[in-house]
Amino acid sequence: MRKPRLRYIRRRLAKGVLPLFAPLALTPLATPVGVTSSAPYNDIKRTKARITNYKVMKFNQVAFNLYNHMHLQETGLRFEVFDKALTGYYNMKHRNEVSEKPILTIVDFTKSSNEKRLWVVDLDKKEILHNTYVSHGRNSGEEFAEHFSNENKSFMSSIGFYVTQNTYIGKHGLSLKLEGMDKEFNSNAKDRCIVMHGAEYATEEFIEQAGRLGRSLGCPAIPMDEHEEIIGSVVGGTALYIHAAHDAYTSQYLDHVTAMAELINENKKDIPPTEPAT
Repeated sequence: MRKPRLRYIRRRLAKGVLPLFAPLALTPLATPVGVTSSAPYNDIKRTKARITNYKVMKFNQVAFNLYNHMHLQETGLRFEVFDKALTGYYNMKHRNEVSEKPILTIVDFTKSSNEKRLWVVDLDKKEILHNTYVSHGRNSGEEFAEHFSNENKSFMSSIGFYVTQNTYIGKHGLSLKLEGMDKEFNSNAKDRCIVMHGAEYATEEFIEQAGRLGRSLGCPAIPMDEHEEIIGSVVGGTALYIHAAHDAYTSQYLDHVTAMAELINENKKDIPPTEPAT
């Protein structure tokens, strides 16, 4: 009688104990966070970071080669400013916000108004078209531009990326409309009538008399004897970048990864298609 009784007890234990351990047997073992389960995710994250850093490095290398080729350092343009301007140019091109005209205009408001701080470069020909003086708004500062605004009647300069529009004849003669592309920084440019125009106060003669360049109501005013030629070079959907020492400035156009992707895409267009194998 003992053996049947023993088998009965074993069956009862099995029915009562197995359900308790079933979830442990059927469920994968939990892994402490940050030990093993997150390893694949961390690997992917690190790989993406490495790829991003590589693309940034490659773009900077391309920009630096172009910077050296055009001897921009000799004209006083810092590489940091040129790199940002070029990054923005390719981001705007990626978004189809600029024309096929390969012109980039750069203004560096960290420089004294007594120095030539505007550059127009042809990126296809890899040459400087213009390098001259440019004024800032009268409420932005005296010799140096230190304060900036996107508000109407602030009479300050607005920084960031612009796209040139069409021309018109105004009180300053031939003038160029500008569309501000950076929200919060220059998006009110059209409403404020911020345009590129010539001015008698944007000359070396004025600097000699006043000790500094004259100031505008916020427009990037350029020398009167150069303004028609400069406007003729940059009119029609080209990129303009106005740089300043402004910690709060951010822009969607300062994306090196997108810039590198567009640069690669642009180079692909110049590569003839491969002939099919016969």
